[in-house]
Amino acid sequence: MATQKIYAGTSLRETRARSGLTQKRFADRLGVSLPYLSQMENNHRPISVGVLLRLAQEFGVDLSTLAAGDAERMVIDMQEALADPLFDAVPPLADLRLAATNAPVLARAFLDLYRAHRQGQERLAALDEAIGASGQNALSTPWEEVRDFFHYCDNYIDAVDRAAERFACPAGQRLDPWDAGVAALAQRGIRVTRAELPANAVFRRTGSDIHVNAAAEKPTQLFQLLHLVALERQADLLEATLDLARFRSQTARDVARVGLANYFAGAALMPYRAFLSAAQAERHDLERLSHLFGASLEQVAHRLSTLQRPGAKGVPFFFVRVDQAGTITKRHSATRLQFARFGGACPLWNVHQAFEQPGRFLRQLAETPDGVRYLLMSRDVSKHAGAFNAPVRRFAIGLGCEVAHAGSVVYADGLDLTKPRAFEPIGISCRICPRPDCHQRSVPPIDRPLRIPGDRNGPLPYEISET
Repeated sequence: MATQKIYAGTSLRETRARSGLTQKRFADRLGVSLPYLSQMENNHRPISVGVLLRLAQEFGVDLSTLAAGDAERMVIDMQEALADPLFDAVPPLADLRLAATNAPVLARAFLDLYRAHRQGQERLAALDEAIGASGQNALSTPWEEVRDFFHYCDNYIDAVDRAAERFACPAGQRLDPWDAGVAALAQRGIRVTRAELPANAVFRRTGSDIHVNAAAEKPTQLFQLLHLVALERQADLLEATLDLARFRSQTARDVARVGLANYFAGAALMPYRAFLSAAQAERHDLERLSHLFGASLEQVAHRLSTLQRPGAKGVPFFFVRVDQAGTITKRHSATRLQFARFGGACPLWNVHQAFEQPGRFLRQLAETPDGVRYLLMSRDVSKHAGAFNAPVRRFAIGLGCEVAHAGSVVYADGLDLTKPRAFEPIGISCRICPRPDCHQRSVPPIDRPLRIPGDRNGPLPYEISET
């Protein structure tokens, strides 16, 4: 039987950065030449068996995670893209997996090309005359490029995460985050004070003085302070991480720098080992964790989805944030469930209902078309600006895990996980969802033939054939 080829350039680069080694030193430790290492890091060649063994022996890499991560996400992305009516049919799943595993560079190029097509179609549909004058033809926007970077890193940046933990717990003991942040900036000659600022301002900087809005919620103040610490005190680490990412434009690099600083802020506010221990002890109760770490519910939910440190992984959660129009504004999945890349979330997810019942946690048992069952939680997280006339930013967050982990989650208490009918059928995207009787379907699936009945009038004007 042929051995599966493994392309994991991102994991190789992250392992090298985490170890603080140059390419030459890293190549020597792996027993390969510098050009060979460069080809593997750029996914131009698969990782050899010898290199895999050295990665496990020398660096403690969990080999089981190398082949699965990027390939499975790319399969979902390609499946959704190929469901577009532009294509006649979706290739077999086995072919998509072969492409994602054996030709990841080609697979990503296809996704870039499809994204460019989508952008062009949307601009034409909107009669965007400016596109003709601008002459821009980028494969993706800087925002999307940065989103993909975090997506394919499993939303866990080891070097930044560990640096944040060292900052927050320098001797294994958690420091007060506000005092630690103020002291760290003071060492750079920067003075931090709380002040009354306009409602929509988080902070204002004047020379070496930083004024944090006293009217902002305390978690927001803390997060912003730690964000500034990352930019001022961890600049070298952030730049080294950005170098490894190889963004196509300076704009994407600048956006990613903000994202990495935000990542540091969240990891410093909720340091990995302390947060993981508390999450397990509190059975992932968002409100309790919010109280223990002085973080917002959204910050806690997002942090739970990043607990993927090799050798110390937490429950694999997915996290999503949507606005009132159903647009996904944040997304990450450490589970087998992947979010729609080119559209909104499935309308059957309870995250959309959170706006109707503010201040309450909603629970849902759901099953995806592949038969995997999940426990889902959602809640509104409206953001008030602290003034009567200031606009309110309305969002809802969703957090979920596979039911195999439900016993570790307080939100499963009282739910009958053994009753099949308790699990509501949900999907990812209508174009690739095979469910024939969904009452919320917006468009038919691309890979199934349709029948147009003349003798009945159901919720849909067509019927979906099983084959």
